[in-house]
Amino acid sequence: MLQKTIKNFTQNPKNDILSGLTVALALIPEAVAFAFVAGIDPLVGLYGAFMMGIITSLFGGRPGMISGATGAMAVVMVHLIQKGNEVGDALAVPIENLGLQWLFITLLFVGAIQIAAGVFRLGKFVRLIPHPVMMGFVNGLAIVIFLSQLGLFKENVDGNQVYMQGTQLWIMLVLVLLTMGIMFGLPKLTKKVPAALVAIVVVASVTIFGGVDVSTVGSFIKDGGGAGLQGGLPSFQSQIFGLLDTLKGNWGLIFSTASILAAVGLIESLMTLNLIDEMTETRGSGNRECVAQGCANILNGLFGGMGGCAMIGQSIINVNSGGRGRLSGAVAAVALLCFILFGAPLIEQIPIAALVGVMFMVVIGTFAWSSFRILHKIPLSDAIVLIAVSAITVWQDLAIAVIAGVIMSALVFAWKNATMIRARKHLKDDGTKVYTVWGPLFFGSVQNFNTKFDPKTDPERVEIDFMESKVSDHSGVEALRNIANKYMDLGKEVKLTHLSPDCKTLLLKWNPEFETIIEHNIDDPRYYVMTDTLDSEV
Repeated sequence: MLQKTIKNFTQNPKNDILSGLTVALALIPEAVAFAFVAGIDPLVGLYGAFMMGIITSLFGGRPGMISGATGAMAVVMVHLIQKGNEVGDALAVPIENLGLQWLFITLLFVGAIQIAAGVFRLGKFVRLIPHPVMMGFVNGLAIVIFLSQLGLFKENVDGNQVYMQGTQLWIMLVLVLLTMGIMFGLPKLTKKVPAALVAIVVVASVTIFGGVDVSTVGSFIKDGGGAGLQGGLPSFQSQIFGLLDTLKGNWGLIFSTASILAAVGLIESLMTLNLIDEMTETRGSGNRECVAQGCANILNGLFGGMGGCAMIGQSIINVNSGGRGRLSGAVAAVALLCFILFGAPLIEQIPIAALVGVMFMVVIGTFAWSSFRILHKIPLSDAIVLIAVSAITVWQDLAIAVIAGVIMSALVFAWKNATMIRARKHLKDDGTKVYTVWGPLFFGSVQNFNTKFDPKTDPERVEIDFMESKVSDHSGVEALRNIANKYMDLGKEVKLTHLSPDCKTLLLKWNPEFETIIEHNIDDPRYYVMTDTLDSEV
């Protein structure tokens, strides 16, 4: 156990430390940008990234996965913060930034919901996400990451953000391409140092020592209304417990926002965990990740962070840079805090172009290019799901896209299985008509199942054989009960054979008199094998 713990913490200290530093540099503009999206101070986003990162890296379910402030959750926060600010401004004694205080309170509920999801082991449901949904998710996410970087090609002109033109644009493009070129070519020469970190250092050196006037992390923060990167340690937000009375009439907003944030955070985190599992050919714990995410969000609420979840882009940077242990995430979080406390002047000089180049390489590595080759080879329904999930991810957000994709796949699966129900018919020597049912009997196939029988014209003795079938849900049990009752109401003798034990139990609860029509003495050995197999799969 101790050896496994050490292995999870770090397999290669050098790679974990260097990749952690790379991730920390890339976290800064993202955390700041998402704080601006939510309409809060950049330091709140940076504190959120630090607290999410340190807790999930040490206690989460996936070594090497990076968590921080994310855009998917920031978008959900906007309405809550705006509403809180409106209420605060309308009070007899106005409260400044009340929306932010409401966010901290909401994060306490977000954390509680996520912890409950882990305790009740809901993380395992990520296994129900079909492969086309996963491919659509990563494709849509790659597009979202790409589009989010385009906003960094803007500059501040007379207080307005406009796209760069002329020399500024060309300089930006050259530096982005230089970054991408280093990240593409360096691994072919050596993999002892993270290519992303080297690229950032080289491009920053070119602009600093070459005196090139470009947009930097510092200018990006100031253009967004921030005072700069310099800050202190997160402080305990005790004031939020004295503001509960301001929530009168708005508790519904708090709980609904908390539920959405918790769902978005868990879906994005579990999908990222699943993707990193595939990349590293190892397996993380979804339930443990749920608990860690919840604890981190509660900590954010108590100490003034904006909360968050797993970040797929940063996680891919970390894994591709060699960060596979918990040490990499811990280093990224601690380095981010150190940058805030001590390294602000230096970090603020890093060109935005270098960070854009890193993210563009993440986009190229994230996008499932193989999806173009397989679109015409996979079933049409799967191709539609893949494209739809990609589009919804760009149009709405990741959580809605994944939920929609799972629902679409489930409906397609249910429809296909609904048409598979069959009933072979033959007569025994004694005149008994036997219906041998084949295919699953569940809510989707009930209607087809009912059409297979003709109680009025059938002979006096009927046998319904479920050797090749399985009654899967209450709708199936109810359909079987109704068919049997129709024969019994007509005074005909009906026998039910090869029913699974759970189906027998449910039927007898509804109709104890069915004890006389259910055949228990089964001599066919195949029945026991099928029953055991089907029960073990449920």
